[in-house]
Amino acid sequence: MTRAEFEAHLLPLARSLRDSLHATRFDPRDAVPVGTALVAAHCTDPEALPSILGVIDAYMVLYCGPGPGLAADECRVRCSRLQHAVAVGFSQALRERTLREQESISRAALNAKTEAEIALAASEARFRAVFETAGIGIGIADLDGTVLEVNDALTGMLGNESYIRQRRVGEWTHPDNAPGTDHLNRELVRGERDHYHVEKAFPRSDGTVLWADVQVSLLRDTAGRPRYQLALLEDVTERRRLLERLRHQATHDALTGLPNRALFFERLDQALAENTGAGGTGSGNKASRKGGTGPGGAAPAPRQIGVCYLDLDGFKAVNDSLGHAVGDRLLVAVADRLRGCLTTPDQLVARVGGDEFVALYADPPDLRAVTELAARILTALSAPVLLDDRQLPVHGSIGIVHGPVGGRGAEDVLRSADITMYRAKERGGNRYEVADPAADARAITRHGLTNQLPSALRHDEFFVEYQPLIGLEDNAVLGAEALVRWSHPVHGVLGPDQFIPLAESTGQIVPLGRWVLEQAAQQAQDWRQDLQCAGRPPRINVNLSPVQLGHPDLVAEVAAVLDETGLEPTALCLEVTESALIGADEDALKPLRRIADLGVAIALDDFGTGYSNLSSLRWLPVSVLKLDRSFTRGMRQPQPDPVEVKIVEGIVSLAHDLNLTVTVEGVETRAQAEHLRALGCDTAQGWYYGKAGPADQLHKLSLADAG
Repeated sequence: MTRAEFEAHLLPLARSLRDSLHATRFDPRDAVPVGTALVAAHCTDPEALPSILGVIDAYMVLYCGPGPGLAADECRVRCSRLQHAVAVGFSQALRERTLREQESISRAALNAKTEAEIALAASEARFRAVFETAGIGIGIADLDGTVLEVNDALTGMLGNESYIRQRRVGEWTHPDNAPGTDHLNRELVRGERDHYHVEKAFPRSDGTVLWADVQVSLLRDTAGRPRYQLALLEDVTERRRLLERLRHQATHDALTGLPNRALFFERLDQALAENTGAGGTGSGNKASRKGGTGPGGAAPAPRQIGVCYLDLDGFKAVNDSLGHAVGDRLLVAVADRLRGCLTTPDQLVARVGGDEFVALYADPPDLRAVTELAARILTALSAPVLLDDRQLPVHGSIGIVHGPVGGRGAEDVLRSADITMYRAKERGGNRYEVADPAADARAITRHGLTNQLPSALRHDEFFVEYQPLIGLEDNAVLGAEALVRWSHPVHGVLGPDQFIPLAESTGQIVPLGRWVLEQAAQQAQDWRQDLQCAGRPPRINVNLSPVQLGHPDLVAEVAAVLDETGLEPTALCLEVTESALIGADEDALKPLRRIADLGVAIALDDFGTGYSNLSSLRWLPVSVLKLDRSFTRGMRQPQPDPVEVKIVEGIVSLAHDLNLTVTVEGVETRAQAEHLRALGCDTAQGWYYGKAGPADQLHKLSLADAG
């Protein structure tokens, strides 16, 4: 083919892989025809398949990666299994093409032999030419298996003619042969079948093994009685070695030589499918791996599974600082150490990602055996790796899954191990953690909520509640703080602490924050129109995430919301946490200064939970100080904590000297409110005045206050 023709041939195959990757009902067998089509295009060079699999591995997830409903880890798992299926299709097609060629030669030889028997005198020379010069081995034996004739090709295959004639046909056995081959030959000599076709191993005279594609036919006399066996042997030893190399390349990591994700999942599937009792496929001498019952006639213990998911700590820093070539060498060194951690045949270690490795313990005796494997891995990684006279420290975090195999899927096991590994990282790394179903459920729930955030906003699942802000001097309703809630269709109403951190980590806080600002500003404008006669319209406070603070369109969005709703800038207060402002440079503060220039108030929220750098209050663009509730817990009783009184008194005095008003959060008792009023605090909010609720709750409070 020309390059253009070849690209046109490959494009539908690439689309087929993409569609299989994103299929709702994923079936890796859909990729088998892709491997078949590559053989049909004569991509049969030994180096073709590794290159094809490498391209799929490197670019498929990158360009056809995770989408709605398809997580990144599941996408990588599917990609690996599609590679395996492509390799299967490629190998099967290559084998079938070879078999067709062999069968064509075999049929020609058989036809020649048959014609020679029908007209022996006329065709003897022709038969001899075919028999003696054929490229395939030909042998003739009687029904007892005594070898009568062999051609030069067969002699060359097995060693010498005397070696061949020393055995009968039924004595050519090898332990690698599939069971049932001898049964086929007995049926043939009894006349119950006319031919059979097998791939079989033969011992050579020099002790090596010949793999041959064997077609054996029964020759009958003119009366139809069985007389001879005719065997045609095609040497497929090199082809078999090639297929073994191709399978090794398809199932092993090219860099480290370890088993890859495809082979790991194959072994994990096998381990999960093996059951206890008679007929089990496990090995070893444990009672749980044998048929029958355990001690005293009891049922054998169920088979267990152990998985250690390892991710190197800080490996990205090595790649970023020293380059990927050094990173690759480090991975090779790590792989060599991991191999040395395996102590039994039912343990396997594989590389499943960039710096991610998985150790499989097919049937550990108990959890301790799995944790000991994890401990050996951490110990093996504890010593620095020496590369080019440079010592590179290497550590890892391991997530362990252990339990019975029944009812578990490979993806579920690996996902649980992955989640647990990240829990080990969160706790400092260089350690292992054992999977906890409750922790897994929480992580999966968080992941689900993260994925559902965009659609929840589109489907109007969020709503805003308002908590009153009360003036301490006269108990008047000065305004409210807008607090977003999520009415989740499965989990019910979720508070901001359950989804705001997820929204911040994914950037969804920007559109969500804009929506909350729009809702709150419109509600504030409605209140102001309803309470114009009262002369004291309420102000609305809206929380501003640090992620929003760094968004380039923040100032424009605030101005647009004010313009769209008609709300006066002085009726809006944006609350920013202390941790987001204290220590911020001037560039980070520019958006807030521009918003303050519009006339919008800026409140420093949760004051006292961070560094509480009082000196920075002079130059921050804030007009309101919101004191964290932790400062006033000791004031809930009639006799307040004198230390808290002194602290709050000092903060209030400093704030007023800086022309800042002070709002206190978490006011829950009358005594607390009276103490704060006496200390000069300006505004309060908390359950003593009212919990967050619908907009009409504040409207009623405001009307009562106005009356």
